[in-house]
Amino acid sequence: MPRCATGLDRLALGEADVVALVRGRRIGLVAHPASVDARLTHAKDLLVRAGADLRVLFGPEHGYGGEAQDMIGVGELRDAETGAQIRSLYGATEAELSPKREWLDGLDAIVIDLQDVGSRYYTFVWTALLVLRCAARAGVHVVLLDRPNPIGGEATSIEGATVRENFRSFVGLEPVPVRHSLTVGEMLALMAKREGLALGADGALSVANVRGWDRAALATAWDRPFVMTSPNMPLVETALVYPGGCLIEGTNLSEGRGTTRPFEIVGAPWIDGAALSASLTATKLPGFIARPITFQPTFQKHARAICGGVFVHVTDARAFRPMATYLSLVALAQKQDPERFRFRTELYEYVDDIPAFDLLTGSAEARLAIEAGAPALDVANEAARADPAWADAVDLSRALAKQAEA
Repeated sequence: MPRCATGLDRLALGEADVVALVRGRRIGLVAHPASVDARLTHAKDLLVRAGADLRVLFGPEHGYGGEAQDMIGVGELRDAETGAQIRSLYGATEAELSPKREWLDGLDAIVIDLQDVGSRYYTFVWTALLVLRCAARAGVHVVLLDRPNPIGGEATSIEGATVRENFRSFVGLEPVPVRHSLTVGEMLALMAKREGLALGADGALSVANVRGWDRAALATAWDRPFVMTSPNMPLVETALVYPGGCLIEGTNLSEGRGTTRPFEIVGAPWIDGAALSASLTATKLPGFIARPITFQPTFQKHARAICGGVFVHVTDARAFRPMATYLSLVALAQKQDPERFRFRTELYEYVDDIPAFDLLTGSAEARLAIEAGAPALDVANEAARADPAWADAVDLSRALAKQAEA
């Protein structure tokens, strides 16, 4: 067995309790390119080897094949190898985020195997929750093949308050902090319990938990390569900065899409990278070096324009506070050129009446503080402060995931 065995690894190794949930059953699979075991064999193939009758494949945001850029709808396809229909769980409307009732007809179970990156904005965990809700209503069991959190699972790593009621969206369907320290299985078990769904093989949800995971370890310590989970999540380093880097989507700064290092690279044509680097360094936030750079995105914001900015190099992953660091970066960029800096007001994840930055941070407070000229570090420390109540939720979620054990 690998040192760190995912739920899919356990299926591949023939663990009886896991195999029993799929063998001889009519299965739908929710997966993407990172749904692979330690030998990089895809969940689709391993389910067939385990004796599952694979009927339909479902793809989350970016698609089952992982080809689509962010917020791009994906159409219906057919798998060339199995002939199975590929159904999209990400389309042009919010209603298309959930499977249609008729798609579940004839299924005994839905298997979910999605590699998350430990941040509330990353939408795969919400796809899993929406599938669980629909499956529970249809009387179809859900089997979650769990995976470690690639940016660590210690409670000390939690950042951000939980989403407020009026700011929920597909980047935060439930009250969860930005960096939550959970796995998808732990999160789904917690949400199932809150919604009154029974756990375990006779309930709505079973979880094949991870074995041998050191919760303090990053994905670099796993005994396998990191497989990119979406087009702009190529590296473990990308995942580590993402709880902060994704905040840039709520502004008119480039978050580095259209470069080879998205989210680590941030800037705009009017940004003085050396000045931004110096001011961000002066906050004395730990665990990184902000190196001044120029860059030219090939697509999305400021495509083909020369931008000034910074490259955020993480030097101490355990000390690094991604949300606080990038909140400070946003506040300092706004101060550098308040006339040209702006917060995004266009449609974002199906919402057009709340600024994207508010949806990402979970309230309007950080944006209003930045607009009012509050000191960058004050904004960061306030908005990135962990919600004390979440620590209790974390303990509960881990206990519930064990209760739901396959």
